[in-house]
Amino acid sequence: MKISELLNFDSELQISNLTLNSNDVTENSVFIALKGANHHGLNYAKSAIEKGAIAILFDSQDAELADEMLADSNVLKISVAELAKNLGEIAARFYGQPSQKMNVIGITGTNGKTSCSQFLAQTLENCGVIGTIGWGKVGNLQETLNTTPDALTVQKMLATLKNDGCENVAMEVSSHGLAQGRVNGVQFKGAIFTNFSRDHLDYHGTMEAYLETKLKLFNSPNLEFAVINLDDEMSGKIIAVIPEHLEVIGVSTKNEIAPRGQTLHAENIELNLSGIHCDAIWQNQKQPLHIPLIGKFNLENGLCVLATMLKLGIDLNDAAQRLKNVKPVAGRMEKFGGENNQPLVIVDYAHTSDALEKVLSGLRLHTKGKLSVVFGCGGNRDKGKRAQMGRVAEELADYVIITDDNPRFEASEDIIEDILSGFFNNEAKVIYDRATAIKRAIEHADSQDCVLIAGKGHEDYQEVNGERFPFSDADCVKKILGQA
Repeated sequence: MKISELLNFDSELQISNLTLNSNDVTENSVFIALKGANHHGLNYAKSAIEKGAIAILFDSQDAELADEMLADSNVLKISVAELAKNLGEIAARFYGQPSQKMNVIGITGTNGKTSCSQFLAQTLENCGVIGTIGWGKVGNLQETLNTTPDALTVQKMLATLKNDGCENVAMEVSSHGLAQGRVNGVQFKGAIFTNFSRDHLDYHGTMEAYLETKLKLFNSPNLEFAVINLDDEMSGKIIAVIPEHLEVIGVSTKNEIAPRGQTLHAENIELNLSGIHCDAIWQNQKQPLHIPLIGKFNLENGLCVLATMLKLGIDLNDAAQRLKNVKPVAGRMEKFGGENNQPLVIVDYAHTSDALEKVLSGLRLHTKGKLSVVFGCGGNRDKGKRAQMGRVAEELADYVIITDDNPRFEASEDIIEDILSGFFNNEAKVIYDRATAIKRAIEHADSQDCVLIAGKGHEDYQEVNGERFPFSDADCVKKILGQA
């Protein structure tokens, strides 16, 4: 592609690569020098030039710094107004507008994004996924550093998925991704709202700002439909600001009715260890539905996926059959034990008070004996949710062990003290070593009991003082149960 085709800049130079990282520069690359949290990309411009960059892109506000840093360089120096905001559009142009050639479904909400994206990837034909536990096709995922990668990487991933034959893409859209314009340039066909509760206030500051950021997804250009979980108390506020031309499909397990558009209901709900059984009601049709997952909140996720399939032209019976075959997502209500006189052990990513409440409430319906929980909270993150999680654990579990999550640069003692401040009776057991805490909880339980290991889910590490140590909740559980 010529630079003149990519940007409003008179140059016939051919470019072969766009990159934000000077280490990834190849011959005929354009190096994009954005201002980062700790360093400015312009500091690495000379290194990029030495490796073959033929042009440097920078924000017009940084023109003076660019002149200073590139005074002795002969490469093209191109200023772009609001470069971070416009990067997605530039990248989409470079990669041939891949999202316009697929059905891209964006999923936002505090909890449930990963489950919905993975279930869609399992139920839709030729479907790729981009999200927390990786990107690619199910069974062959590559690692992502963030739930929603940077705008350039997103477009590169979409182009790769398109070239791999994907016709559909399920994409988690985080509040950080929306706030920082990482999905700018992505053409979404549909959007899903799962739920809304406290999280990321260390970044957004207030719940109002957090919600306002989430709503940006529903104002995406060319969006055709929105699937909204009506069981969430914020659903009405979200529907109220969705553009009038947009088709709304509400889903509910509580007979809630969408104030506009259509509603998909679940009735006659039964939960057992084989999963969720109910009747799905859609446009005067009744369809038996079986989802082989634990937890009523997974019915909400399942209905969001079912509604999306319906809007993509799949009939109700076919869509229900596809949901019947979904498999649990790693670290999301992942089951171990439950037979041979062993307790049922669940590993889940629940790391907010709302998620912990839903998981514990859901497991209570599946548990004949006592319900235990092992959890902690991450360091250098929203401290306000710690006491809330402690209160939820005390109210809903019979036995609580507080342990380390990812302390990062905080003292474990301070984090756990914050959690315990939410307890009324302060009867929780504190065991700092996570493996020891998990072992204690499982050995404390009998065959009728259920043990929830919450907070880290699919993660295979613990982060302490900037260093990551190998650790997997699932591997730890399997070793204790003799399944490793």
